Amino acid sequence: MQHADDILRLLVGAHALTRVASLETRSEAPAAQWRTLVLLRDHGPQRIGDLAALSRVTQPGMTRLVAHMTDAGLVARGTDESDSRATVVSATPAGLDALAEWMRVLSAALAPRFSDLDEDEWDTIRRAADLIATRTRATELAR
Repeated sequence: MQHADDILRLLVGAHALTRVASLETRSEAPAAQWRTLVLLRDHGPQRIGDLAALSRVTQPGMTRLVAHMTDAGLVARGTDESDSRATVVSATPAGLDALAEWMRVLSAALAPRFSDLDEDEWDTIRRAADLIATRTRATELAR
């Protein structure tokens, strides 16, 4: 049970870190926008339904978000080559630039909270981040 509790503590801590970052950066953009851009960056163009499933939102919710992001020039809609009825969403260069800038702002906002860590603590964070990325990547790709 201890291992499951450790994973839960890590998850809750990550969510708290996301909230703190949002408050400290005073970002008006919804977290779902950044999550969607990360998914498109990491997995390439996606059907709206698949993007909704990866992002854990409803398909109508993702459709609204994509419409907003399209209007803002962050994503583009296209037709699926294998099914002309389906819409495929891809990140635009402007969307990827906005994501990179958001990551820079986020990093700068959070850096002071971790400035007193020593190299062993940074190594622990780096190993945990690598492990989480490896374990979650397999699940996302299986979808």
